[in-house]
Amino acid sequence: MKFQLPWLRRLAGFHVATGGRLWMGTLDYKAMFFDETVDPAHDLFRGPAIYVFWHEYILAPFFLRGHCRIAMLLSRHRDADWLAEAARFMGFESIRGSTFRGGQAALREMARRLGKSNIAITPDGPRGPRRQLAQGPIYLASTLGVPLVAMGLGYDRPWRMPTWDRFALPRLGSRARAIVGPRLHIPGSLSRAELEEQRLRVEGVLNRLTVAAEAWAAAGVSGENQQLAYRKPAPLPRRRLPWNELGGQCDKQDDVMLDDAVERAA
Repeated sequence: MKFQLPWLRRLAGFHVATGGRLWMGTLDYKAMFFDETVDPAHDLFRGPAIYVFWHEYILAPFFLRGHCRIAMLLSRHRDADWLAEAARFMGFESIRGSTFRGGQAALREMARRLGKSNIAITPDGPRGPRRQLAQGPIYLASTLGVPLVAMGLGYDRPWRMPTWDRFALPRLGSRARAIVGPRLHIPGSLSRAELEEQRLRVEGVLNRLTVAAEAWAAAGVSGENQQLAYRKPAPLPRRRLPWNELGGQCDKQDDVMLDDAVERAA
């Protein structure tokens, strides 16, 4: 989708963000955390962190965690300009680049941003292969000593688009589930062989979490070894916190309630 004029890109981004909020707002959300403090909305969260999830499920994080001091890595290709505008309207910063185009510049920009924000990466984007993790997030986490957090996401019987990632579009009113892993610490000064070993490890974790989240969304119930952990809903503050305060309580443009049911591993 090409929008060469800046005002057209902004308009497209606004409509995508508005439509996305309305569409995604109909879903039934539940999340399971191995460690709730990896959630940037948690009051005990301390960043920064690098969040990774598959490209096909990018809509859910856009809807759920805007205004949470997260910068999203997006392609430098002109076709992604409207997505960068949509991300801005949804409360995300954007960093332009990828493994294929502008990758080193993007890594330098992410390193700079990590002093004041968290980073979100779809590690199989922007062109695949699907659900195969690129080395970029591993290198970044290893070099900067910042933990990775893998997010498995799933919808109940989503429509699948004819794209390289089989992009998932959830049905109105359907179930959306997330299983968020603990912080994964990547050792520093990795050799090429060790970098590949860590890449395979994180890819395996992310795929297992994704498959589990998809099964949970399809079944509508959690597993036998999981228990509900409820927390009282609390309005998120309107005030905009300084960028160097990487604690919890994300800034919102209007009063939004935290999910009243959060699930975690027993």
